[in-house]
Amino acid sequence: MHPLYQEADRVSREVIGAAIEVHRQKGPGLIESIYERCLLRELELRSIPAVTQKVVRIEYKGFIFDELLRFDILVGGSLLVELKAVEVVHPFSKAQLFSYMKLLDIPVGLLMNFHEPILKNGISRLILPGARPMEEIEADDASL
Repeated sequence: MHPLYQEADRVSREVIGAAIEVHRQKGPGLIESIYERCLLRELELRSIPAVTQKVVRIEYKGFIFDELLRFDILVGGSLLVELKAVEVVHPFSKAQLFSYMKLLDIPVGLLMNFHEPILKNGISRLILPGARPMEEIEADDASL
């Protein structure tokens, strides 16, 4: 299991609660950047640390360079959140989120589409391979 999985799992519930509050206050139909700024403020009000961009060291076949990743929100160093405000989420959005998760070694990602009338219908959870949900681990322990 990824060492940050438990923290990411815990904080993902808090982030979803904060996103639901933003959606409740602002509703669907705004542009993504408004939801991003509102969610960052909501996380700040809840004392949940979050950043929006990060320079990452990339290595490719012996070539090393720094690149600024323009992800939406990294929460507590363990959860990556990608925000959308679109009618239909393109599969590319999940692929991009997953690629950023691999580059940053972040075990859990949330893709949130604020365009949905009910936000929970617009949330997808991605898990980096090797990070197993606690329910599976507990089930394995129970069967031993």
